[in-house]
Amino acid sequence: MKCEKCADEIFAEDAHEHMGKTLCEDCYLDAVATPKTCDPWAVYSAKKTVSQDVTLTPEQQKILDLIAAKGPLTLEQICRELDIAEEDFRRNFATLRHMELARGCKMEGQVCYTLFSDQSS
Repeated sequence: MKCEKCADEIFAEDAHEHMGKTLCEDCYLDAVATPKTCDPWAVYSAKKTVSQDVTLTPEQQKILDLIAAKGPLTLEQICRELDIAEEDFRRNFATLRHMELARGCKMEGQVCYTLFSDQSS
């Protein structure tokens, strides 16, 4: 049996059903445990943690640096520039949003991403 997302071989007893697909445990957890950007409790917790001098992951730092240098940018621009998958961007962006370091905004009908402190957009 194969995972319908990553195509890894899995045993039947390790398979998980999600939205009509058979997934391995890792893909299943990614599907059901995706961080949400609009989560007041996560924002509260992240703000408390940020005051304790938290270090970003290398991917989060790259996203933040790119947005600071060239933002506001669309999801497609960020993923292309950093050569990352959309789901990787969304997962890392959720953390940056919770920490109030980056945010989404609408520009000319498109969702763009910018620094949280950038009030011009």
